Amino acid sequence: MDTITYDKALTGLLLIDPYNDFISEGGKIWDRVKGVAEANRCIPNMLQVLEAARKTGLKVFYAMHHRYRPGDFETWKYIAPIQRAAWRRRSFEFGTWGGEIRKEFTPLPGEIVAQEHWCSSGFANTDLELQLNKHGIHQLIVVGMVAHTCVEATVRYAAEIGYEVTVVRDATASYTEEQMHAALEVNMPNYASAIVTTEQIVAAISAL
Repeated sequence: MDTITYDKALTGLLLIDPYNDFISEGGKIWDRVKGVAEANRCIPNMLQVLEAARKTGLKVFYAMHHRYRPGDFETWKYIAPIQRAAWRRRSFEFGTWGGEIRKEFTPLPGEIVAQEHWCSSGFANTDLELQLNKHGIHQLIVVGMVAHTCVEATVRYAAEIGYEVTVVRDATASYTEEQMHAALEVNMPNYASAIVTTEQIVAAISAL
């Protein structure tokens, strides 16, 4: 494990997009991530990290993708490919089961759900940075979906604005092993101060 000393008062857990459409059987995107997610036990590991954070008393934050609503994107002049795909699939559709947070990950009272992001970064055009700052958070532990899009974009942005970031490598997943490799071995090491396993991070935060 890369050497990071965590300060309980400064450290927060950030869960990215734990929607049913992503991480539950029957979700619109589950079949695309299922192979990688089941191979590395991503969902049980996400839950283990969340439970450890709660037990330790770390502040928990959620960075959630925009939930599709009728009329979204239709009048936009410029739309990114990832947004066009979400529009076509109606990913995380508001008011549907797929657009709900998976039951085991339901936020508890006092946990912070930031405004929904429209593309990939949990920070862009949301109040996530404000919420982190108001709660005195400087160190982020990141888990969730998907490694090569929303997780990587959020980690990059966090580093740009001064946060110290830890990514939990087996508490995220992508559509392919190649995408996981690109995110975790090529791209994110430039921005994350540590990329660790669930076992390592649970031990570290449980000792706080």
